[in-house]
Amino acid sequence: MRKVLHWHLRIVMLAWLLVAIVPASSARSLSREKADKYALQLAEEWRNALRQQTEDAWLRKVVKADTLTMPIWTAVYGDMPVDGRSLWISLHGGGNAPAAVNDQQWENQKHLYRPAEGVYVAPRAPYNDWDMWFKPLLDGLYERLIQMCVAHLGVNPNKVYLLGYSAGGDGLWRMGPRMADHWAAASMMAGHPGDVSLLNLRNTPFMVWCGAEDYAYDRNRLDAERGLELDSLHRADPDGYLHETHIMQGMGHWMQRADTLALPWMAQYVRNPYPRTIVWQQEEVLRPHFYWLTAPTDELRRGQRVRLVCRDNIIEISECTYSTLTFWLTDEIVNLDQPVEVRFEGRRLFRGKIARSQKTMRESLAVHADPSYICPALLTVHL
Repeated sequence: MRKVLHWHLRIVMLAWLLVAIVPASSARSLSREKADKYALQLAEEWRNALRQQTEDAWLRKVVKADTLTMPIWTAVYGDMPVDGRSLWISLHGGGNAPAAVNDQQWENQKHLYRPAEGVYVAPRAPYNDWDMWFKPLLDGLYERLIQMCVAHLGVNPNKVYLLGYSAGGDGLWRMGPRMADHWAAASMMAGHPGDVSLLNLRNTPFMVWCGAEDYAYDRNRLDAERGLELDSLHRADPDGYLHETHIMQGMGHWMQRADTLALPWMAQYVRNPYPRTIVWQQEEVLRPHFYWLTAPTDELRRGQRVRLVCRDNIIEISECTYSTLTFWLTDEIVNLDQPVEVRFEGRRLFRGKIARSQKTMRESLAVHADPSYICPALLTVHL
């Protein structure tokens, strides 16, 4: 059955957008300086509104999205950096087992890792199934968790890290690529990769950890093979697919905490929300947005793909299986004071200047619910 991600958690932010006071100058083209200033104002208003809307849930340490509720455990380590705290989302093991077993795995995960700095969050899976960390509705929970930590604890949305052990590692294999545009880096510990595609990890540093004697479900062999696949992707694209693979000799499913070395490796990376090279492939759970791209919702299906490179104000699309593609643009991607050109397979689709506007900035924040995506310009091209 086709699985489509529901976006109900956007409703609150869209309502906030509609009731916001719109300045009289919002329809005018903005300078970059004025757009940057308005982005700071808009982000602060968004954080304040979100704090008020989620205050009760935050006090009760639960995250809600769609029909799901997920308890969380949090700890804060180190001093807050100038650019905001990091966020470490750590997924427990267990799986298709009685709730008491998964509860115990949750307790273990709370203290399994400790970053030198940051907000460490161990959520309790809302399911007791083998796929408890990557069912379709979970995307909304991960997004809401990030938003709440940004609003309540000063987390930098560009410093969000995902890690998980065993069944949590199963979740990492799926959610790492599926939501690759959300992570600064991700690390998989002792999980099973299934049939997941790794193409979306082009801009997301990724670690693989597994015991060489972790024979159950062929985890050792399959994880090693996926490490080789990442090697191949990196050789073909040396600026992308940064990764490390550790198949630990003499170790089984428990790696004796050797995998804690993943945290300092991950911490050296910060998400770039505006990568100039993007590879995006739809998987089982369909997502209409990826980085600064949006695809038509009625055309989403598994295997749909986009490849593009942006340089010198030219967006060159080498592959796109959609009829249209929408770009949320900032001056970090292109110089909006100069003409922007879009090409597809050598054909020019668009050339011209694109105005910055406050309306587009509000729309982009409402769509993405991420203050890093307050984009002043919007362009849709027909392929």
